[in-house]
Amino acid sequence: MKWYWRGLRNYANFEGRARRKEYWLFHVFNGIICFILFILSLMIVSLFISGIMTAEGYERYQVGYIIGYGGGFLGYILIFIYQLAVLVPSLAVNVRRLHDTGRSGWWILIGFLPIIGAVILLIFYCQAGEAKENQYGSNPKVNVS
Repeated sequence: MKWYWRGLRNYANFEGRARRKEYWLFHVFNGIICFILFILSLMIVSLFISGIMTAEGYERYQVGYIIGYGGGFLGYILIFIYQLAVLVPSLAVNVRRLHDTGRSGWWILIGFLPIIGAVILLIFYCQAGEAKENQYGSNPKVNVS
């Protein structure tokens, strides 16, 4: 969890390097939080559905209409707001991870290539960082704080 908070503390820090542990744990906790928000949204939708079961006649139609257009999207809205909030820290961790492998942060743009770009970035993110100091800073494994 400390690696997730470290990524959030370095909110817009695109300088320096991030080791694999920081990168992967940040994204794992990010995924766990999204999953929790998804489960929460399912619980909210089920509350709406239980409201339909207790309504009668015209009320039932109105409640169903609200669920159809609003209830289902509520979970997506929660996840979207969260992802929007962590967009910059996520990009910063990705760029610092690329720096650790000796690459420019601009390599992140290769992710716009469908499938191939994602595979290339995944390979870059899995590679070990440079053991020596590079143009982006010193080895983060040595400077663990």
